[in-house]
Amino acid sequence: MRFVLFLLLVCVFPASALFAQQKTYDFNPRCQEAYDAIMQLRLGTGKALLEAEKRENPNNLIPYFLDNYCDFFPLFFNEDPAEYNSKKQLRAERISKMQEGPSESPYYLYTQAAIKFQWALVRVKFGEKWDATWEIRRAYQQFKDNNRKFPSFLPNTMMIGTMQTVFGTIPEGYKWITNILGLKGSIKTGMQNMNNFVNSQAPTAVIFKEESYYYYCYLKLFIENKPEELWQFIQQRQLDTKHNYLFALMVANLSMNNQKAAQGLEVLANRVPSNEYTDLYYQYYLAGVMRLDHLDDSAVVYFDKFLRNFKGKFYVKEALQRMSWAYYIKGNQDMANKYRQMILNRGNTETDADKQALKDAKSGKWPNVTLLKARLLSDGGYFNEALQLLQTKKAADFSTISEQLEYAYRLGRIYDDIGNDDQAIRMYQVTMRLGANRPEYFAARSALQMGYIYEKRKDKDKAIECFNACLDMEGHDYKNSLDQRAKAGLLRVNGG
Repeated sequence: MRFVLFLLLVCVFPASALFAQQKTYDFNPRCQEAYDAIMQLRLGTGKALLEAEKRENPNNLIPYFLDNYCDFFPLFFNEDPAEYNSKKQLRAERISKMQEGPSESPYYLYTQAAIKFQWALVRVKFGEKWDATWEIRRAYQQFKDNNRKFPSFLPNTMMIGTMQTVFGTIPEGYKWITNILGLKGSIKTGMQNMNNFVNSQAPTAVIFKEESYYYYCYLKLFIENKPEELWQFIQQRQLDTKHNYLFALMVANLSMNNQKAAQGLEVLANRVPSNEYTDLYYQYYLAGVMRLDHLDDSAVVYFDKFLRNFKGKFYVKEALQRMSWAYYIKGNQDMANKYRQMILNRGNTETDADKQALKDAKSGKWPNVTLLKARLLSDGGYFNEALQLLQTKKAADFSTISEQLEYAYRLGRIYDDIGNDDQAIRMYQVTMRLGANRPEYFAARSALQMGYIYEKRKDKDKAIECFNACLDMEGHDYKNSLDQRAKAGLLRVNGG
């Protein structure tokens, strides 16, 4: 009787109706096109493609997964609290949606873990650090579980490699947290995973290739400290910074952090203009920083645009500080005081730069104009201009120990940057000898930079000595970020 009933159903109803509730993870060409648009920050185009896919293939879960990317970028970069409050319930809804698919698919755990990973990064921006830490742990465990079940599904290695590399550099002061959470890392293992992924031509690797480039480039500069290899990679892979606004933002940010302000500004200026791209206000902060690095008066226009549109708290104090510097350098003390006063009440101190901005504002002291100009020019990669400025002075021209320390440190950095390593080491040693027990960061950064020089020279013992000297210094500015870099240096030279 059951067999007869089954035959009747097959004859009367099409097969698609019988299995209408079967969910799938179909990363089909339209979903790939939507994903590519989203990763270029053409979010409106991506969303339209996803909605079309939902209408025509309602059982395909990939569009709902990619919806999370559409929300992630504005939330992470623009930090609008109202938008966060209206969308944060979508995290649980989307994870639940992903659980409707077949558990025998590698996308079953992968999509859930990726959503958790993205929301962890967003939660950090909104001050939910403990929840974000647990979210990272859950994501990491799911990626590893998925990798055990589906070792040939390469996107697992992209995410595991990224997280392993970062976990390997966590400063000692935070090790107790990572030990409790079971977050073990290794720069060597993590970067091996990333290299394998970015060089793979497997179909699933090709889909996520551009996302992997984003992680890979940041790890290459900030963790491996290999800027030459970074820029070679960007050139060899021909990253499209004209049509891909996310790549443009990334390359501009990397340029800002690698003393290539002119390059970063060129990348931002050469983007193809279109209303199709979502406006991320962080770009105005980047432009402001890099313009100020060349002492360009127009920097204040970009900082003002960032501060008027940005709803979040990260980088705000630093942007206000740089606004005050711009006016201070021009001799407009009233405007300089106005923006310095605003530092006290706006933004937060989650980043070392924001923390330092608040400390400087509270001190009531203004930097030496010559040293400030030299710092900005050096930060932007305008080394000859910075050196010419400092060569008009000598240590005795500066009235405080802090200024004399900074003078020695700035000279060391410039010599370092132009490849005069021996002269750089001499200035770094002077800075360390005079400033090791002081609150300024100059001595610790000098130790770190010396470690980089000896690492480059393959003098392992001296590199280790310098990185440990950086870690041993206490109570100075930028302690967390400098310790993380020194820890990464130790792991690299020890093959960790």
